[in-house]
Amino acid sequence: MRKAYESLCRVEAIFAALCLMLMVVLIFAGGLARLASQPLNWTTDLATCLFAWACFLCADIAWRRGDLMSINLATERLSPAGQRLVMQLNYAILTAFLGYLIYAGIRLSWISRARSFQGIAEVSYSWVTASLPTGAALLLLTTLLKWHALVRSPADDATSVK
Repeated sequence: MRKAYESLCRVEAIFAALCLMLMVVLIFAGGLARLASQPLNWTTDLATCLFAWACFLCADIAWRRGDLMSINLATERLSPAGQRLVMQLNYAILTAFLGYLIYAGIRLSWISRARSFQGIAEVSYSWVTASLPTGAALLLLTTLLKWHALVRSPADDATSVK
């Protein structure tokens, strides 16, 4: 199971990097085409779609690595048991919120399946909106794994699982 998760993490990182690189290339190509008086408006639209995917994937990567911004001014003054309780409460709130995002994102993707993306008849808007439930599901998996690690860690060590 661990190897499957590690493979998923590698695929996620590669796809996120690919999205970011393609965004840069598309925006640059669109700018060059506009400079040559041959604008390619679809490059900005496709870059927008890739940006949506990159945002959610990179958020999960940062969450997994513990690289998200946090303000621990109040919690660092708590006892280890208090810190542990606050972390578990945070994980519970995140789990509920991400569960709702998955539900709402799937519903939004289903509703928008007939809508064309930026007027391109062959491309459904669901390709963009699917980034929400996919990203939320990955973030939920990471949150549940962090929560599980917190529960299994020694009672006096709440900070090792951040």
